[in-house]
Amino acid sequence: MFGLKRKAEKRSAPKIVQLGSPEWSELLNGSGYTRLADNADVQSAVNTIAELVSSMSIHLLENTDKGDKRVNNELSRLIDVSPSKGMTRKTWLTKIVRDLYLYGDGNSLCQIIAQPGSDYLSELRPLDMTNVSYIYDSQTADLHVRYGDKEMDSAQLVHFMINPDPRYPLIGRGFDTILKSTLENLAQAAKTKSVFMSGKYMPNIIIKVDSDSEALTSDEGRDEVKNKYIGHSDGLEPWVIPADLLEVQQVKPLTLQDIALNEGVEIDKKTVAGLFGVPAFLLGVGDFNREEYNNFVNTRIAGLGQMIAQALTRDVLISSDWYFRFNPRSLYQYDLSELINAGKEMVDRTSMRRNEWRGWVGLPPDDDMEDLITLENYVPTEKLGDQAKLKGGDSNGETNQSNENSGLPSGD
Repeated sequence: MFGLKRKAEKRSAPKIVQLGSPEWSELLNGSGYTRLADNADVQSAVNTIAELVSSMSIHLLENTDKGDKRVNNELSRLIDVSPSKGMTRKTWLTKIVRDLYLYGDGNSLCQIIAQPGSDYLSELRPLDMTNVSYIYDSQTADLHVRYGDKEMDSAQLVHFMINPDPRYPLIGRGFDTILKSTLENLAQAAKTKSVFMSGKYMPNIIIKVDSDSEALTSDEGRDEVKNKYIGHSDGLEPWVIPADLLEVQQVKPLTLQDIALNEGVEIDKKTVAGLFGVPAFLLGVGDFNREEYNNFVNTRIAGLGQMIAQALTRDVLISSDWYFRFNPRSLYQYDLSELINAGKEMVDRTSMRRNEWRGWVGLPPDDDMEDLITLENYVPTEKLGDQAKLKGGDSNGETNQSNENSGLPSGD
């Protein structure tokens, strides 16, 4: 057989890029670098996100033919109650969220620790993200993690990530560069406000002097005028000055509104809120809006919870029928009347038990309210066929006389 002789291909060496820790980024940005964690508005936004995400319970679910059912075992309890030694679920998730936004540059890592002498999960220990760096092979898309001077086994890590980097999609990306100018504006606004509030550089008395006066031609002359008419005054008594030469006027210093500082600060706060997906009123701009808050929970918080749950499912679970899911329902803003009306509709349609309804409004379960009920008179489901009106009787359960006289069956 004959064939074409192909020219041997020359493969270039794999391009490996090492991406450093936050300290490395700080050095690149120079002495003017400002950490996100140093800004009060950023801290407020991240703390709000962390508070809400850490308040959601984590459920372990199993795919079945009749739908997804919750699984209660040692693994589900470990993740939902105490995923790491000395940490509850709330503190553990708070650490992860703060790493993602403040200290991990879009990343957070937890080491999978097994119980001694077994393959069972013992804890998910968070790493100090200031000591983490990455080695990324752009040709094979392999990611290696270094923790200090030691390379970690990727199979023993749970990698949480937000905002994937366009060039290195296996690594998250923070908001430091995007928010740099905005944070500088907020810092300068804070300094300006501090100066204005002190009143140190804002005079409250102005003295008008005849422009032809020789006293204004030198510093000594101006000091002489001030000492003559102000320096020796008691300050509590009215001043006596020449009416045709000097004029003293009481003035008010400029306010923050006069220099449009408040408007600029509000714009910068809205920029920070927009990038983090947080309602602006949580940063002190505008009034509380329940619909906006619920949309924030339904998008940003639920989305972040879904990312964490998917990372746990991918890196922790072995069974393909199991998966983790967060429960954001408790975070929504409800009125008590809304909960009662929604529960009533569910109970009337036998979609839930009254004890579940009581749980919505924070009441303990009642043994008498475990049965499913339906219809307008709330008859237990198993006794629906015993109603007198379905057997030819009236509402009091008595036999209809007209049926007896007509010879029709009464239904008994």
